[in-house]
Amino acid sequence: MKPRAGIIGPEDSVQLIFEIAVEYQERLQPVPFIYQNTNEAADIIKQNHQFVDFWILAGPALVNSMKFSGVKQPFFLLELDGASLTKTLVEIGYNDKKRLESISIDMLTKRDVYETYKDLSIPSSSVYVHEYTNETPIDQLLSFHQKLYQNGEVEVCITSLRSIYDQLISQNIPAYRVTPTRSNIRKTLSTAIQEWETLQFKQSQIAALLVKVQGMEKKDHFNMVSYDLHRLNLEIQSPILSFAQSISGSFVPIGTGVFLIFTTRGSLQETKKTISVLLEELSLISDLPSNIGIGYGDTALTAEENARLALNQALNYDSFTAFLVDDNGTIEGPLKEKETITFEYRTENKEISEKLKHCGITITTFNKIVSVQKRIGNDSITANQIAEWLKMTPRNARRILTGLVEQNIAEIIGEEAPATKGRPRKIYRVHHPF
Repeated sequence: MKPRAGIIGPEDSVQLIFEIAVEYQERLQPVPFIYQNTNEAADIIKQNHQFVDFWILAGPALVNSMKFSGVKQPFFLLELDGASLTKTLVEIGYNDKKRLESISIDMLTKRDVYETYKDLSIPSSSVYVHEYTNETPIDQLLSFHQKLYQNGEVEVCITSLRSIYDQLISQNIPAYRVTPTRSNIRKTLSTAIQEWETLQFKQSQIAALLVKVQGMEKKDHFNMVSYDLHRLNLEIQSPILSFAQSISGSFVPIGTGVFLIFTTRGSLQETKKTISVLLEELSLISDLPSNIGIGYGDTALTAEENARLALNQALNYDSFTAFLVDDNGTIEGPLKEKETITFEYRTENKEISEKLKHCGITITTFNKIVSVQKRIGNDSITANQIAEWLKMTPRNARRILTGLVEQNIAEIIGEEAPATKGRPRKIYRVHHPF
């Protein structure tokens, strides 16, 4: 299926780009979007992003529009360079017979401008350049030209923005536009098509996720009967199975505490459920540390081999970490995501460690409670909530909270009426001073 390229810019620029895009009609479907003013661009992108696969931006000022739209689609910018300027200078000097030595120019870099003048053997001492960054206000570019012309320092103004060009012309200021060359447009379209096809190929690659909960095999031999081990294994499977469903993956248990998911690279990258959330969910079910290895490959075998390599990297690095090995064998990790793991299994705070020892609570359990309180979101927690999240009895949860209160690590901040008959339930706030 041919990608749809949203071509956005003023009418004359879009028409030229569209005309050249027809040359690529077997690999590209151009979709034109014309604006009268640059300020309209962000809304156009936001309202039409679902109809295109990527964007071709007709000028540098549109990068800000792309940013303000909030759309995360790929975009490709038509650059302005010395060749673009030469085309405009030929129009000014050859066609209109105007002097080229006294000119104001916006958007282009000083290097491109002065090198072009040097290559053409034209004096540039009275050539003024206003370079553009994404923070440059458009009004600043307009006043730049106006002041120079009104003060008699320049005879002609060159801008890359249609809106500034129109305003200068309306004020009887000689103005010209610099636009991308045809060769630049072809180069940009070719690059866009190639990068899109490469992205699609990568998105269709197979992704394998290998999840390992450490120590499950030891529990099988020591202090856990087989029924309890199977129950724990089933509890651990639940969040992994939900994650597999979120990425349209196939789920394969391959041993006690070891699970394999196959999906596509695109599905994994597009999911809203993050790897760190999965690791956190696993940490709330068991005291055992977990790790994840992710592998990409053109075949299921290659993806699984890369996932095993990634898992080994994670196991050797630290608990509750994930690593990735791509199709080129490049290792990335530990993976950092917006939603980080709030659960920790150790602390260097000696005071807290001593207090937890006095009340018979491990740092692992304490951090799980803090994590649950954070997830609930109201800076408070009850024994029933702890019991539900940490898979323990309400009585045990009350014992833990009582111990934390005695050590001034938690406090009682209120009560709530139970759903059925019985005593009011205490509401606690657990402090996390490290």
